[in-house]
Amino acid sequence: MTVDPVKQIRAERRTSPAIEVRGLRKSYLGRTVLDGIDLTVETGETLVILGGSGSGKSTLLRCMLGLERPDAGSVLLQGVDLLSAPPREVKELRQRIGMAFQGSALFGSLTLAENVDLPLEEFTRLPLSTRRIIVRIKLALVGLQDALDRYPSELSGGMQKRAAFARAMALDPDLLFCDEPSSGLDPVTAAGLDRLLVNLREVFGVTLVVVTHELQSAFAVADRLALIHRGRFRVMGTPEEVRACQDRVVRHFLDRVPEEDDEDDERYQRLIRGWESER
Repeated sequence: MTVDPVKQIRAERRTSPAIEVRGLRKSYLGRTVLDGIDLTVETGETLVILGGSGSGKSTLLRCMLGLERPDAGSVLLQGVDLLSAPPREVKELRQRIGMAFQGSALFGSLTLAENVDLPLEEFTRLPLSTRRIIVRIKLALVGLQDALDRYPSELSGGMQKRAAFARAMALDPDLLFCDEPSSGLDPVTAAGLDRLLVNLREVFGVTLVVVTHELQSAFAVADRLALIHRGRFRVMGTPEEVRACQDRVVRHFLDRVPEEDDEDDERYQRLIRGWESER
């Protein structure tokens, strides 16, 4: 009996972890940003990474995407080591990854349809007629089927976020990374995006990694949550386990309790925030 190699690869991806991070370290100007991070994300799971400004969550996300090279450790996405795999293998892997950026990152000179079509044009050989059908499907998925020919500047912040999700899903990725998806949105619009993330996981089986500091959204979409503080995880578990955690840092974050003044800690926070904003 002949085994279909494509089906075999897909089956292996479903049974093995989608993401494995081991011993990840990153420093900047002598200050540690990530301090030995270990993390496993199962296939089809939604992991939410929580943390305040300067906690290291954005740096962790960039290292997981291969946009930032860590000082030590490894990052495996679907078994591929981003730091040591051949360039061709990494390029093929990137076609299975979607990214929804915090600021949407839509091209202002292109219509929504043209924005969503960019990955299809770049990475596939599909004819234009087929790509147009796919673009319509992806925009309909996020409720923007009537905005094909509109430009990003003509849309609200929530619509731009949804358009970013449509583009991120253009190639039907196995992994979808989201950076602050509900940041700056009103509660109703944010709730709509939360529902969209849940639907993407349920309908497409996509593995989701969401970075946020919005507690309501985090608990609405997560299978597991991990709270990072000064480059280390303070807690990782189900929403119920995180809510029950009595760690001082975790409780201050969840209960919105201001930290005591700490001049050295504030300098550290400013340093990391400034560095991350420049990257």
